[in-house]
Amino acid sequence: MSIPTPHPAPPAPSEPPATGRRRRWRAALVVVLAVLLPLGGATAWALDRFVVEHVEIADVSAYEAALGADASSRASEGATAGDGRSASTDGSDDASTSTTTVDGDTYTSDGTSITLSRVITGSGDDTVTYYVADVVLSDMTDLRSAFAQDAFGTNITETTSDIAADHDAVLAINGDYYGFRDTGIVIRNGVVYRDEGAREGLALYRDGHVEVYDETATDAQSLVDAGVWNTLSFGPALVEDGEVVSGVDDVEVDTNVGNHSIQGEQPRTAVGVVDENHLVLVVVDGRQEGYSRGVTMTELAGIVQDLGATTAYNIDGGGSSTLYFDGEVVNSPSQGRERGTSDVLYVADGA
Repeated sequence: MSIPTPHPAPPAPSEPPATGRRRRWRAALVVVLAVLLPLGGATAWALDRFVVEHVEIADVSAYEAALGADASSRASEGATAGDGRSASTDGSDDASTSTTTVDGDTYTSDGTSITLSRVITGSGDDTVTYYVADVVLSDMTDLRSAFAQDAFGTNITETTSDIAADHDAVLAINGDYYGFRDTGIVIRNGVVYRDEGAREGLALYRDGHVEVYDETATDAQSLVDAGVWNTLSFGPALVEDGEVVSGVDDVEVDTNVGNHSIQGEQPRTAVGVVDENHLVLVVVDGRQEGYSRGVTMTELAGIVQDLGATTAYNIDGGGSSTLYFDGEVVNSPSQGRERGTSDVLYVADGA
């Protein structure tokens, strides 16, 4: 692809199977627990709350297939075997009927197109570098969600690129890190996973439109019945009705755990809505002097607004902010490497 990675990473070692990665992580966790648990109840609580994996659904792919989520979504859009599109369990069309092309920073597949761009503003310590994926979908159900390790629960993590590779994604961004908390409405690929309304959320509907909504004023099943395909629970809303939302720089999230501030100049990820089935996904790098300082929430809102978004929503940022395209991480994560996250949004190759 034509967009260079600004800070080339050293060659990665050959990747072991996912099961091997998970075994090593769990073995390391056992060592940590053995050392820290004797220190007292508070430490044990913190480890259990923020480190120990709590798996509620161990095989999400099988779970969604059993519920027939993909079949029902395709049927709701009038797609049947007779119209030349064959349904598959991963939500993408049969590869034999799709024509895909990658040309540098552009991807096309039937009615879906993705165009990547890198923008650099300012200079010196005021430099800001961000990446934009302009995504036009043939159908909103072609934008899917995937969970780390294909499991749902808390404290289950995997890098964005690993999750993307596991799902044959051509494009992926980090999600809302649902697994850091046990609140929020979580609907993914038309399936309800959690119904604990707590904050301002984003709902992406099967018919292609997107809305910011109050989680506490509804419930997950009502949203699914109304046609919601995916939800995100982080925030805040950045742009509504084409205007930057006032006061976004004062918003705090997850105030119950102490690490709640999202103010200041930070790496960030946002979803912007230009039109039905037309999104802009923005990843801003930060905390890297001379390359990108990061942006405030208001600056992020301005970036997405300038891209034509009439609605925009902030999702997990900081070390999680990652943009993956055509087999590689495009941006420069702030920790010098990818940080594990609990979920991604992605477009499958051939969607």
